[in-house]
Amino acid sequence: MFLFKLLRRAFSIVGLLIIIIPLFISYQIWNTGNSAKAVKSDVIVVLGAAQFNGRPTPVLQGRIDEAFRIYKFGYSKRIITVGAGAPGDRTTEAMSSYLSLVSKKVPKNRLTDIPIGRDTLTSTAAYVAVMKAHTWTSVIIVTDPLHCYRAVSMAQDLGVSATCSPAKSLVPIFSVSGIKYLVRETGAYLAYKTTNRIGIHLSDHLTK
Repeated sequence: MFLFKLLRRAFSIVGLLIIIIPLFISYQIWNTGNSAKAVKSDVIVVLGAAQFNGRPTPVLQGRIDEAFRIYKFGYSKRIITVGAGAPGDRTTEAMSSYLSLVSKKVPKNRLTDIPIGRDTLTSTAAYVAVMKAHTWTSVIIVTDPLHCYRAVSMAQDLGVSATCSPAKSLVPIFSVSGIKYLVRETGAYLAYKTTNRIGIHLSDHLTK
């Protein structure tokens, strides 16, 4: 009887944790997206999103515009664009962002494009490798609000100081799409932390 009660209590605690932990992470994701503030840093990074033959989608354009805004306000003198291309693409997410920033009169010597990454971790490892090659230690990540928490966590796990400057969201949080995005980000963050995917060799990625 005592063992049965002990097991029941243990299962109750585990069940409670299964509910509480994702709810806590979801709150952290939401709160970070709504309260994130950039601080002056060595570099701004524009994380990739879809583009069509060099033309940024509204999501990617929002990130580019936010990066340009904080660049003009003097948060950093350098911008890195990152992101590979999909099969069949004639250009990459990184180059699409790069060319858009050039069209805004950002000098080319202030820009670095890294055509690597179809997921957040690969992109993060790639730009952190470039940062370390230049002895840059701090970064402002520009991405969607609900993506900030995971993107900052990955950068910090790889040894750089990171803040986030969220792009204007095209997905209201209190909508079906917003809730789905939050749930997806919660799952992605928990999967990243529980599978310890940080064991990645930076030397495998582009440096320049």
